[in-house]
Amino acid sequence: MVPPKAPRHFLTLADINRAELQQIIARAIELKALLREGKAPEVFNNKVLAMIFEKNSTRTRVSFESGVAKLGGHAIFLSTKDSQLGRGEPVEDAARCIASMVDMVMIRTYGHDTVERFAEYSRVPVINGLTDEYHPCQLLADIQTYVERRGSLAGKTVAWVGDGNNMCNTYIQAAELCDFELRIATPKGFEPEDEFVAPYQHRVTLTNDPREAVAGADLVVTDTWASMGQEDEKKQREKIFSGYQVNTALMSLAKADALFMHCLPAYRGKEVSAEIMDAPDAVVWEEAENRMHAQNALMEFLFNQ
Repeated sequence: MVPPKAPRHFLTLADINRAELQQIIARAIELKALLREGKAPEVFNNKVLAMIFEKNSTRTRVSFESGVAKLGGHAIFLSTKDSQLGRGEPVEDAARCIASMVDMVMIRTYGHDTVERFAEYSRVPVINGLTDEYHPCQLLADIQTYVERRGSLAGKTVAWVGDGNNMCNTYIQAAELCDFELRIATPKGFEPEDEFVAPYQHRVTLTNDPREAVAGADLVVTDTWASMGQEDEKKQREKIFSGYQVNTALMSLAKADALFMHCLPAYRGKEVSAEIMDAPDAVVWEEAENRMHAQNALMEFLFNQ
């Protein structure tokens, strides 16, 4: 008996190569156009996606659930309240059971080891919807948005301003896949950990000066100063990060046609000023919508492996 083919998972951007990324982005743009023309292909017909949320979300749930439905499939929402995972069932056991009844699993959780363990015991593709270490689906959307607006990121300069968090870690991987220079500006003590920087250090410049990072940049990106699970640190972080707001003065140092991105939710007056959020070169709303299209293209890609 021929053993079943091992599923292809998407746990970080490093799980795909440059050609595959380009294929996914091109397909995302194509699917977006087809949806807007009312010609959505039912590529997920008879397919079921299980969505496991240990961390709450707006965009992740809506983008996956709506995207699957628009292309003919069905999504099942499972929070820790709705599953035995919230009552201590081993991840390995949950993976075996859930994967036997669905065609794909998306997990949004805390430790990255959770999605790794789930994927190890799953017989269907597993997608990382977010962990404390990585947010690869968001980067697919960001890359799609830049490509649609400005073309390839190859040879460009991207400035990350704020916390060295999961988004920052994933931008580091994106720098290698997309062939761009990444400048990361964080307060002292909030730099991305060495384990995330070291493999890509030829792509990354670390600084504590946001002006140095943004000078001449093609894309400026930030995120909330206190991520989910860091609420107790919020007031302290606001003081530490007060000089890292992306505002008109900071953006004026970037290239004239530079774009601004934020994965949302954004706190106007904190990490980004209100005028930047509403500026023509802020593509945050396109970026948010593209979560759905990029993920649809990703899921189709994984199904076809």
